[in-house]
This record gives sequence, structure tokens and C-alpha cells, in this order.
Amino acid sequence: MVSRFGDALRTSALPLLAARLTDAPLAIASVTACGYVPWLLFGLLGGAVADRVDQRRAMWAVDTVRGLLVAAFALAVALGHASIPLLLLLAFALTTLQTLFDNASTALLPSLVDRRALGGANARLMTGQQIAGGLLGAPLVPLLLTAGAFMPFAADASTYLAAAALVASLRTRPPERAPRPAGSTLRTEIGEGLRALWQDGALRATCVATLLCNIGMGALIATLVLHVTRWLHAGTAGYAAAMTAYSAGSITGGFLAQRIARRTGRVRALLVAGTVQTSALLLIGTVRHLGALVAGMLLLGAMNMVWNVNQVTLMQQRAPESMTGRIASAFRTSSTSGAPLGALLGGAVAGAYGLNGPALLAAALFGLAVTSLIPVRKPDVPVVAPRDSATAGRAPS
Repeated sequence: MVSRFGDALRTSALPLLAARLTDAPLAIASVTACGYVPWLLFGLLGGAVADRVDQRRAMWAVDTVRGLLVAAFALAVALGHASIPLLLLLAFALTTLQTLFDNASTALLPSLVDRRALGGANARLMTGQQIAGGLLGAPLVPLLLTAGAFMPFAADASTYLAAAALVASLRTRPPERAPRPAGSTLRTEIGEGLRALWQDGALRATCVATLLCNIGMGALIATLVLHVTRWLHAGTAGYAAAMTAYSAGSITGGFLAQRIARRTGRVRALLVAGTVQTSALLLIGTVRHLGALVAGMLLLGAMNMVWNVNQVTLMQQRAPESMTGRIASAFRTSSTSGAPLGALLGGAVAGAYGLNGPALLAAALFGLAVTSLIPVRKPDVPVVAPRDSATAGRAPS
């Protein structure tokens, strides 16, 4: 949660810094896109490595390196050396390291929490991250920027180093794993994760739906600063209000995620979330008022949390423990591949059709995502069934 607070400072400050450096929508969107590209290049490798190593050690080592990188970037900004290429390099480097960190953390949780409690654990974890990151971190960005453009990044660096120290202080037993078969390679193990994801109908459909949503969100987030400051003329305060509303909605969604899943099943919870998000995006893209944007972002954040909690829990419950990292990386790499495409597409649409165009594009893509989940909406199949086409909202006994 400490590092997520710093992440919120950085992710809010980067597009604002990019907007100061250039007026080109595509260049600004490229900063966001570059932050996703490493998932395409290294995501699968990160999952395979996460299944081989001590996940706790991997997490604190990655946070240490990320802290040093962001500290160096903050120094460069303070000295007046900020540039779009430097922003692109930072985004690429941090996400490259994140491919190992995120897969390691996803694989570590099922070994610490009973599988019947994974939904609640994910909800509490993600809600805590949103409180620390979005609700507390994002609103501080305009204040920090008044003290200097480097300040959000200096704060982010300190949170990475603090998080590394906290993770390193944890006392957990080394992971117990069966010996790998003779001749097993990372390439072979990556292939096993991809096949396991593809053969599970519910996970495959969820991955496709998440891919479509990520294309839409990539388009929206990459151009949101332009939507707020130039289409709505709401300035940086409006941008901060939008991001804060999204975070507040996410916290609300953290409390709703398990309740919705218990009533509907996990896949149907995704259907509910996707439908509400589609409506929120239509509101954002058609009503030219800051109040409409804040309301839309509130709904978008709430249902995004419902989606994320149930999607991650579904994956953890259906994946064998020895393959969680690989299946998680296969899912993330496949679904996250849409984000850089969406960011670039959003920049192009904003330049060609207007700054509200990316929100309307996102609404159409979310609608397609909801449609793609309908065939696997049955709620009565146990979540632990390994290769069926539906899932349930209850945990395994």
C-alpha cells in the first residue's frame, strides 16, 4: 500500500508533466502506452520466474530498484532535463520490473490465505491500495507540483524504498515446490501457463473481455488530462477531482465486490460491472460538464474494483498453486496487450474526432466485453472446476 501511494503520485503527475512538455495528443498518449509495452515483451517471462523464485525476496528487490530509478528521474526533472523520451524510458523501465512484482504478489497470496477467503482478501487488499494510492495520493499532486515538478517523483521514490523495507521484514517460510522435470525450461513452463489459460473456458472468456476493457481504458486514461483541461476547461483541479472520484468509487467497489459475487456468481458480477461501466463512459463522453465527469468516474471506479476483485479471485481459485504465477502472467499479458493499443488509439481518435471521442470509443468496447461474457454466465459450476466454461460465486469446500 505504501508503494501504491507513490504510484498514484507518479501516474497522476506523468501526464501533467507530459502536457507541459508538448501539445501533441499522440505524444502524451505515448507516455501511457509505453508503460504497458513491457507486459507484451516480458510479462510471460515474469510469471515463469515468479513460479521459480522466492516471491517475497523478488518483491522487495524489485521495489528497491524501482525506488532508485524514480529517484534518479526526480533529480533529472529538478535539474531541468525532463523530456518526452525520458518519460517514455521511465515508464518502460518501471513496468518491466512490475511484470515480476505483480506476478510474484499474485502467486504469493494463495499460499498465505485459504482459497475460500481469497475473494475477501483481494477486496481488502485492493481497497487498501486505493485508499493509500487514489484517495490520499492523487489529490496531493497539484499541491506537490506547486513546490516543484520533481516533487511527486521524489515522493514516489521514497515510498518504493519504504515498501521494499516492509516486504523484506516479513517472516514467511520459503515456498515449497515440487522439483521441476528434467529438461524443463522457462519456455516450456510459459507454454504450460498459456495452455492452462486457454483450456479453461471461464478464464479464456474473462481474458478476452478484460482485453477489450483495457483497450477502452487505455484510450480514456491516456487522453483524460486533455478531456478535462481542454474539452471541459476544468484545469488541473478538475483532473485531480476526476482521479479522486475514481479512487473513491474504487473504495466503494471494494465493499461491493464480494456481496455482488455471492448473489450472482463471479462471472455474472463481471457482467454487472461491465454494464454499469458502459453507461458511465457514455455519460462522460456525451455530457460536457465536470459534474458528469466526476459522477462517471465514480461509477467507473466502483465497478472497476468489482471487476478486478472477481477477475483476480476467479483466476487464483481456478489455477493450480504451482502454476498461479504463469497463469496470472498469461492472463495479464494477453489482456494488458490492449492498453498500449488503446492509448495510441485514444490519442489518434482525440486528434481526429474530438477530445470526447476516446470515452465513446471506450463505451463501445466495454459493451463488446459484456457481450463476450454472456456464454459463460452460468453461476452453478464450482469455481475449482479446471476446464469448464462457467464458474460459481462460491468458494471450494
